[in-house]
Amino acid sequence: MHGYTADKDAYLKRLRRIEGQVRGLQRMVENDDYCIDVLTQISAATKALQAVSLGLLDEHLKHCVAQAVAEGGEVADEKIAEASAAIGRLVRS
Repeated sequence: MHGYTADKDAYLKRLRRIEGQVRGLQRMVENDDYCIDVLTQISAATKALQAVSLGLLDEHLKHCVAQAVAEGGEVADEKIAEASAAIGRLVRS
């Protein structure tokens, strides 16, 4: 079981909402909407994705990483390195 499983429905709902935002962006470009309006909506979609990613990261740290650390050993080191790399990717994005 993954750390986000308990909140899976909420994550799916948020991702569907983001999908709708992206489809709206496509329509805006197709309709030649004003550039700033399109950029504003891109910013909103980006922030929404960041919120989902931070929630998933939080769940991963609380569940997967914490469990691996409690067990100790090489698996714990791998999970910590994996989480650090994921945080690095999020910070750079």
